[in-house]
Amino acid sequence: MSSISIKEVEAQSARSSTSSAPTYTQDPVPQVIKNLSPSVVGIIGKTTSGSSQSSEDRYNLAHGTGVILKSDGWIVTNAHVVNELTGITVVTADGKTYKVTKVLSDSISDIALIKINAKSLKPARFADSSKVAQVGEKVVAIGTPISFSLRNSASVGVVSGLDRSVDGAYRLLQTDTAINPGNSGGPLVNMKGEVIGINTMKFSAVGIENMGFSIPTETVQYVIGHLLKYGEVKRAALGLELEESWSAIVGLPSDDPLTVTKVISSQAKKARIKEDDVIYAINGKRVYSNVDINEMLKSFMPGSKVNVLMQSDGDIVNRRLTLSSGAEYDAVAASEPEGEEL
Repeated sequence: MSSISIKEVEAQSARSSTSSAPTYTQDPVPQVIKNLSPSVVGIIGKTTSGSSQSSEDRYNLAHGTGVILKSDGWIVTNAHVVNELTGITVVTADGKTYKVTKVLSDSISDIALIKINAKSLKPARFADSSKVAQVGEKVVAIGTPISFSLRNSASVGVVSGLDRSVDGAYRLLQTDTAINPGNSGGPLVNMKGEVIGINTMKFSAVGIENMGFSIPTETVQYVIGHLLKYGEVKRAALGLELEESWSAIVGLPSDDPLTVTKVISSQAKKARIKEDDVIYAINGKRVYSNVDINEMLKSFMPGSKVNVLMQSDGDIVNRRLTLSSGAEYDAVAASEPEGEEL
């Protein structure tokens, strides 16, 4: 009769315990929220819209959200959050309040920078590119929905779509994460704790659910780079008004070019571009919509030269065009249902 030693019994028990150990993996969401919340602020101020009597009402307030960009007090938010506010106040996650001393705003992209006199703030970590995002991956929105007392509320969802052309000059990220009025200017964050977008708008109507949109980090970095360096966005433009094809407008796949409906800039006239010409490509890259062009031109400054492949008087030609400034900005909103700013 064989006997089993105490050590063998302990070893068998350890093996049994190991094999039955739970495979549960800790949800990363709470830690992502905990890490990022100190970099998210509430923004509140008096509205300048309405009658002079209502503007004196101390309860005539509006609010939004911001993300700390630099430790010395630079904060990124939406332009529509701050453009019509006076006496703007920022409240940090630890409850400290600061008056805004400077506002730099770009309405076309809906990005703004505000400055407070603060030190040692915790900047958020921005992803180098929103292209790292994948449809279906989990994301978190942090903001100030509905009431200013609900600062640093978090909601969880997924990335619903990439490169969306909806009601604006640049492409947006789509998410089903719950974002509500007051979430404007807040971050959309991946599970690495990186900000991949700034929440800007949603579709809101009977029968529409969970359709929010964020400005991708590439556009955010492009705009804030210009704002910090120049105080404005030195936006390059073709100096043309362009009409998209019907297919492009309704969102169908299309190889149709864009048609010139108006020549605005002297540079475009000098390049011998005229009404009813059609545009196929810029610097060898096909373009099908105004958003395509706007995205491409983020890499250029006014005064730069580009090659335009086009058809003029029935001939396919290449024209060398000097880009004009944003005063002749040729972006038009896509023909989509208008989104509601948050």
